Amino acid sequence: MLFSETTGRKVVSTSTADTVGVVHSLVVDPASRSVVALSLSKTAGPATMLPWSSLTAVGADAVTVPGLSSVVAPDDHLALLSDKHHTLLKKRVLTTQGQEIGTVRDVDFDQATGALQSLLLEQLVVPGAALLGVGSYAVVVQAPSAAPA
Repeated sequence: MLFSETTGRKVVSTSTADTVGVVHSLVVDPASRSVVALSLSKTAGPATMLPWSSLTAVGADAVTVPGLSSVVAPDDHLALLSDKHHTLLKKRVLTTQGQEIGTVRDVDFDQATGALQSLLLEQLVVPGAALLGVGSYAVVVQAPSAAPA
């Protein structure tokens, strides 16, 4: 599933069928190469983070959670990962060799586990496993290995 397909989806409680928020963005931890939380908007109160472990499912029409209590205030780690300097989309992509290979247009992730499948650039697809870091200036990925001669 793509980040662009997930952003804007309603987050619905399975216990009450109430909408508890709307997906604003996906929070990625480069160390685990996975989505670790959803940042929400239109929530009832200061709690705006939905940890991945609290999700019931990411479906075609909505994200489901057991209840409103699944939405929490961001801890220091989630706050750091969710700030604008650590987002993936629209960021330059550099290899470990310093070569700029494009800009992240979208990200494909496994909707069951949150694992990053691939970074979609203008003309390239970079495996999610190649992600090494995300900074304020660029996303860094492992340079592809040279093919044996």
